[in-house]
This record gives sequence, structure tokens and C-alpha cells, in this order.
Amino acid sequence: MYQLLRGLEFCHSHNVLHRDLKPQNLLINKNGELKLADFGLARAFGIPVRCYSAEVVTLWYRPPDVLFGAKLYTTSIDCWSAGCIFAELANAGRPLFPGSDVDDQLKRIFKLLGTPTEDSWPGVAQLPDYKPF
Repeated sequence: MYQLLRGLEFCHSHNVLHRDLKPQNLLINKNGELKLADFGLARAFGIPVRCYSAEVVTLWYRPPDVLFGAKLYTTSIDCWSAGCIFAELANAGRPLFPGSDVDDQLKRIFKLLGTPTEDSWPGVAQLPDYKPF
């Protein structure tokens, strides 16, 4: 877990979003050293703010704002994915949110974490693909 966060810190400090963190993109050598892999969806970020595709990150590791169609995001996209990976490690290798599609994914997230409201998540209703659950 520590090595994953260090790898993310390196990427983010160099203005790179990985955008596809999942267990299959983490390589561990015989010395137990973890390396981030598959930077095919990675993008630079910073000023000026850029719009990105919402079609990133494997569904099970995609954050709710991106599931709702957000195209403006920062390092939080990778942090959510890392949290899902940590939860999977603590859950005997079972994914925390193994959704079958976007709606199922959101339902699974909200069942565990609660459904967002404008009070708990200001601006949620303005996201492009927002729908109440």
C-alpha cells in the first residue's frame, strides 16, 4: 500500500494522472517492489484546467464523479482507485464494488457509503450524467 501511494505521489508531483489504477496494473518483482504499469490512459494535468474523457478507469475502480460524467478531475481520480485497491486487499482479494454497469456500480457505492445529496456533495446534481438514486 505504501509503495502504491509513493508511486502515485511521484506521478502526481510530476503532473501525471494515471487514470487506470487497478490490481492488474500493479507489478511486483521478486524483491517485493511495486511498480505502476500501463500508462496508456495517463494524462498530464495542471494549469490551464483541461477537460478529460469520462471513459477512463476500469469500472470497479472508477470514482462516483466520473461515473456521473465529470470531465474535470484531478488526482482524486487516482486516489479513489487506490482506495478501492486497498479495500480489495483487506477484503481477501474481492473487489469492493464489482458493478456490472455504471448504474449498478453507483448503486453499490451508495449502498455502502450512502447516497449523496447537495448538502453532502455540493454540485453533484449538476454533473452531466447525474440521476438521483
